[in-house]
Amino acid sequence: MSESNPAGTGSTTVTGEEEVVELCRDLIRIDTSNYGDHSGPGERAAAEYVAEKLAEVGLEPRIFESHQGRASTVARIEGEDRSRPALLIHGHTDVVPANADDWTHHPFSGEIADGCIWGRGAVDMKDMDAMTLAVVRDRLRTGRKPPRDIVLAFLADEEAGGKYGARFLVDKHPELFEGVNEAISEVGGFSLTVNENLRLYLVETAQKGMHWMKLTVDGTAGHGSMIHKDNAITELSEAVGRLGRHQFPVRVTKTVRSFLDELSDALGTPLDPEDMDATLEKLGSLAKIIGATLRNTANPTMLGSGYKVNVIPGQATAHVDGRFLPGFEEEFLTDLDRILGPRVKREDVHADKALETTFDGALVDAMQTALRAEDPIARAVPYCLSAGTDAKSFDDLGIRGFGFAPLKLPPELDFAGMFHGVDERVPVDGLKFGVRVLDRFIDAC
Repeated sequence: MSESNPAGTGSTTVTGEEEVVELCRDLIRIDTSNYGDHSGPGERAAAEYVAEKLAEVGLEPRIFESHQGRASTVARIEGEDRSRPALLIHGHTDVVPANADDWTHHPFSGEIADGCIWGRGAVDMKDMDAMTLAVVRDRLRTGRKPPRDIVLAFLADEEAGGKYGARFLVDKHPELFEGVNEAISEVGGFSLTVNENLRLYLVETAQKGMHWMKLTVDGTAGHGSMIHKDNAITELSEAVGRLGRHQFPVRVTKTVRSFLDELSDALGTPLDPEDMDATLEKLGSLAKIIGATLRNTANPTMLGSGYKVNVIPGQATAHVDGRFLPGFEEEFLTDLDRILGPRVKREDVHADKALETTFDGALVDAMQTALRAEDPIARAVPYCLSAGTDAKSFDDLGIRGFGFAPLKLPPELDFAGMFHGVDERVPVDGLKFGVRVLDRFIDAC
């Protein structure tokens, strides 16, 4: 990516590859922790930072605030052929909270150490936000239009389901995405080194649906010293225990089948989805992500009840993060009710659909081409994400979404453990690689 003088400054500017590190550090230093209840600082400062960086290179970004402090930034880049459908590149600027005492480096410092940028959001997903900004700024400084229009969206609230970010924009401002038919975003394009001759890059073409739910059991309140056969805590605890220990049956979707076929070919050995322990051992740290795409899951995450040690409460509650595979929502809900039993009331806190698309077309070809140009042993393969992204909201507008935030990773890095984990970090070289790949991808798409 070449150097250039922005109009009117007369000074030499850095390239996108050089700039991406500071952009990522700046974004990490903006605390956008999302607690799910508006108690965090909000994304306004990040939205303004992004808007400023886009305006500096001639775009006219707009900031949309759905709730005080909950802001998203959107801009459109004019392409060479405006008759073609547009491409959406979207990312979220919010992050999950972090306890600084648990971290080696402060989670909002953007510290560089051991060849990595450390901080909350380094991989989820301020790295992709920074790569997108770096590529766009370089292209606009050097006057390189994309082949078609590109819509940029830097979004609030993804970590709580997107109600105040992507969902708000899709429902209230769908005109922003007029003409868009495809999109790329997070949790895809990262590498899995198989051997010295092959590196797989996992492109997300499917993602599980979600049922975040509240469970409630009503019982009879009473004195803690007495025999009590209708204890809400006991009833709920037993149900939550059953659910937390339950292993749902293996269900191999089309995307998972494709991934296993690609992996089998790469490893030169057949893989049996019914005997996944041996298969997952071959995946290293990615076993956490891939293993969760073989079956529905329901993990208890919160418990609450009572107000005094000698009072049996009349109600107990729990929260569960439920995820279902594409095509298996009805089976999932039926299984839930059977496991929980008739005493447990189940209600959704947030629910959203599963997604699945095919791994083909010109956009996929552009990914393959861009990856191989920067890594000759690269092979892009489809996979299913165990979580969800803002692609769910954009799907309602008929936008076909892929996870493609390219990173070439050291084989020893526990990439899956970085998501929502302690000591989240992204390799500096991986960021620069991603900038080069995204630049080539835009040229080819």
